[in-house]
Amino acid sequence: MTAAADTSRVGLVVVSHSDMLANGVAELAAQMAPDVSVQPVGGTEEGGLGTDYGAVVEALADADSGAGVVVLYDLGSAKMTAEMAVESADDPSRYAVVDAPLVEGAVAAAVAAQGGASLADVAATAEGAAGETTPATTPNRPSLHLVQGAVSAEVLLTNEVGLHARPAALLARTVAELDADVVVRYGAEEANAASVLALMGLSAPGGKSITVVATGKDAEEAVRRIEELAARGFDD
Repeated sequence: MTAAADTSRVGLVVVSHSDMLANGVAELAAQMAPDVSVQPVGGTEEGGLGTDYGAVVEALADADSGAGVVVLYDLGSAKMTAEMAVESADDPSRYAVVDAPLVEGAVAAAVAAQGGASLADVAATAEGAAGETTPATTPNRPSLHLVQGAVSAEVLLTNEVGLHARPAALLARTVAELDADVVVRYGAEEANAASVLALMGLSAPGGKSITVVATGKDAEEAVRRIEELAARGFDD
């Protein structure tokens, strides 16, 4: 599964011992980032389980639209194959093989790349994905609304399934474009709105309301855009 490339965005390569796994992860990541080139490489040339050095080399070239490529892998031997492919490149500094959870890392990296993050930032986002899957529990946080300059709103999730993968990615991308720190709260938990994984971890269903609190220069605009996204059902 390959998304349309954009020369301003970092590309992704997903290396797995399984063709089905590589394609599934790449499909999910591409759904989060429609303008990012996501290239899956899975299995051997004969169609069995394993890795194919030549296929990884080709994928690196296909994914590199100008801003470099982040490579994710499933097991140690896939890492070795990816590193060999990178070392053989004319400019290995254009590629980063990252130690990250495959699914979470690919999703987080795709969202960061869609937002125009640099190669180093996309790699760091992928590596930090494991720590972003669980929202923080906040039993009593009225102070969120009392921060000087904070803007808050109760936002109804009008789409049927709530903050699942694609709506969470849309929300995170919207926040990434603005100069604002945004927290989304559902029940006793809250998530950084810039983290698609943390947003998904809230498990906020359709028909329920979330609380959005924003601070910073673009706080009002951030809340307005999130309200607008929710009002149109996150385009579901």
